Amino acid sequence: MEGISHEACSLAGTLGLGKLVAFWDDNGISIDGEVEGWFTDDTPARFKAYGWHVISVDGHNSSEIKAAITAAKAETTKPTIICCKTTIGFGSPNKQGTHDCHGAPLGADEILATRKALGWNYGDFEIPADIYADWDNKTDGQAAEAAWDEKFAAYASAFPELASEYKRRINSEMPADWAEKSSQYIRDLQADSANIATRKASQNCIEAFAPMLPELLGGSADLAPSNLTMWSGTKAITADDASGNYLHYGVREFAMSAIINGMALHKGFVPYGATFLMFMEYARNGLRMSALMKQRAIQVFTHDSIGLGEDGPTHQPVEQIASLRLTPNMNTWRPCDSVESAVSWKSAIERTDGPTSLIFSRQNLKPQPRDAQQLSDVAKGGYILLDSEKTPEIILIATGSEVELAVQAHAKLTAQGKAVRVVSIPCTDVFEKQSAQYKESVLPSAIAKRVAIEAGIADYWYKYVGLNGKVIGMTTFGESAPAEQLFEMFGFTVENVVDAANSL
Repeated sequence: MEGISHEACSLAGTLGLGKLVAFWDDNGISIDGEVEGWFTDDTPARFKAYGWHVISVDGHNSSEIKAAITAAKAETTKPTIICCKTTIGFGSPNKQGTHDCHGAPLGADEILATRKALGWNYGDFEIPADIYADWDNKTDGQAAEAAWDEKFAAYASAFPELASEYKRRINSEMPADWAEKSSQYIRDLQADSANIATRKASQNCIEAFAPMLPELLGGSADLAPSNLTMWSGTKAITADDASGNYLHYGVREFAMSAIINGMALHKGFVPYGATFLMFMEYARNGLRMSALMKQRAIQVFTHDSIGLGEDGPTHQPVEQIASLRLTPNMNTWRPCDSVESAVSWKSAIERTDGPTSLIFSRQNLKPQPRDAQQLSDVAKGGYILLDSEKTPEIILIATGSEVELAVQAHAKLTAQGKAVRVVSIPCTDVFEKQSAQYKESVLPSAIAKRVAIEAGIADYWYKYVGLNGKVIGMTTFGESAPAEQLFEMFGFTVENVVDAANSL
């Protein structure tokens, strides 16, 4: 019934995934009872329309099921669904065919009655020796594993470079030249960075990193020209050619996030997908599962704020960044320029113990100057971007497009004689993992006067500014208007930042 089955199965049929076999336990019962009141789909017809091979069997007949599996394996151009008509609680004289046995134990009396009805004359947890022997297949399994190991050893001997590359990818190891080349790319960006949107900076990162990483496998939920996730070496995966490195997911955000999780679990790939930040809501459970399973899944989210403009509040994210930051084990980056974008991509690729969300802007953002130490500190998730010659009396904290506001406010406040520090925190998750000493050096506890600026939900930032600090953020949904008018309307101006600082 759920939407993800429509999304994923439609795409599987289009791609002709002949190795995919699904079993549908069609027992006509769900937790609320008989499903006719809320589910009357012709499921076999639906899957035929998706381009699947459909087989219907008696779900209690092992011979029919075995024959169906054999037929499914023989079908190489279509995925197969085996529709198994069953009776829930089969064998229970008083509860079979009802929702009473959906998620509750049968009870001692009904268990005895069921054993009698099925002719099962054994005690609790007693497995007859002949049945145990049939199921205990470790001898065959060990032989199959030994045969595979011997086959792979021969392959590795004949093709040592390919075997070595296979092992590297399966073990999620980086190429030998990755560290130096990726770091040099970031240093070069700092020396010569353009005034571009971070979504474009993200595309430039893919262009630079993908040739080093043949395992990088991208995609977008029907927004590639807007997400800018394709590069010069992009080759689409199709039903006729699986040798590509890019999946066009269609408008299927939930399926995309789940498929990325599957590829990450499979190993050998570094998968990334993309959509507008607002539409992470459609993929929410897939994102949560990647964090729960600690998978190397990368999500690219563009059009990150009210700054996308006239599409209006339905497309303007407000609470989404905070939601991602609040997800355990999810690293969420919102960079302010090309350099922070490159660092965020490098961090996401190198991370092997969990997923990363990369948040990019639609509008152009001004590159920020940094010395060597600041450039190194970007990877720590938060760092001092601008400081005062004297001990700071106030700290301005910002991310993404609002960093430029903080920098401009720093200039005005400094001209007024104030001692001001600007802290960029592109990734709070990574920043929180730094040493207490480092975090104290960036945000000294003695400096209580703080202003946070981000075009997202305001409440998140009180953890950094305290209840007596100021947050310039969103407390409502957006509106439909040009981006520059919206930023002014909602208080994302240099003057408002300066006023907030002076009020402290």
